Amino acid sequence: MTPVAAIDVKELRRRLEAEGPKPYLLDVREPWEYMAGHVPGAQLIPLGELEQRVGEVPRDREVLAICHSGQRSLAAAGYLQQLGYPTVSNVDGGTAAWIERGYPTDSSSAS
Repeated sequence: MTPVAAIDVKELRRRLEAEGPKPYLLDVREPWEYMAGHVPGAQLIPLGELEQRVGEVPRDREVLAICHSGQRSLAAAGYLQQLGYPTVSNVDGGTAAWIERGYPTDSSSAS
């Protein structure tokens, strides 16, 4: 199995701000974690629900998986890769690293 590609939060921010099609940012934390603060634009599908809700994850865009520190998102990215998603990366350091850098967060509830 191919190892999951990893990007850091600096690269994540660059990709989210770049022109053109935006990557799909998949947040696999629990709803309470998400509501406490997440990267703007992140879509919440808790890791435990990913198997049932995988149809919500687009195949025609780059998928970036994020959690708190990078462990759950690594599992999610590996799962998507096994399902044949073409471009999946894990965000190393996760939301914790994003917040540590002082990048903006959103604390709205899951939509």
